[in-house]
Amino acid sequence: MEAVKLSTPLGDSDIEKLHAGQKVMFNGYIYTARDAAHKRMVELIERGESLPFDPVGQVIYFVGPTPAKPGQVIGSAGPTTSGRMNKYSPVMLKAGLKGMIGKGEMGPEVAEALKANKGVYFVATGGAAALIAKRITESEVVAYEELGPEAVRRLKVTDFPVIVAQDCHGGNIFIEGLEKYQRQ
Repeated sequence: MEAVKLSTPLGDSDIEKLHAGQKVMFNGYIYTARDAAHKRMVELIERGESLPFDPVGQVIYFVGPTPAKPGQVIGSAGPTTSGRMNKYSPVMLKAGLKGMIGKGEMGPEVAEALKANKGVYFVATGGAAALIAKRITESEVVAYEELGPEAVRRLKVTDFPVIVAQDCHGGNIFIEGLEKYQRQ
């Protein structure tokens, strides 16, 4: 199967075309955030305050990259376990976020929020952090610098490889993959 090429920001029509299991290559800008940054952003939303970036149409990569070595844009940048963002992701999706990248399955509350807000959850290959980092051509901290690797960053990516894990139609590679395995 050939990969779908997508550029950010994403719209509803981009999301509606995606189905669990599809390969995607991202180009453009994506943002990074982990637990501590998500907590702060959700608190801002709940208080009616602005986020450090406009989430509408954007994608957040759940990553805490290592420091860049001399001559590098970023250090290793592999995905972190997404389940820790289950309590924050529905709020972010309602605020306009269109996609999230991580590893592992996200919970039922996120699956429902993906349907309700036309969003998608992608997985990146764990264990390939150094290779993934080669697809990142720019990195700048946009908020919460004091969080170190968990600061919110804006990354420019070129042909950044991901797989649609959970789509806005209810598709889920974790469930579908398990069902296929159990039938064998």
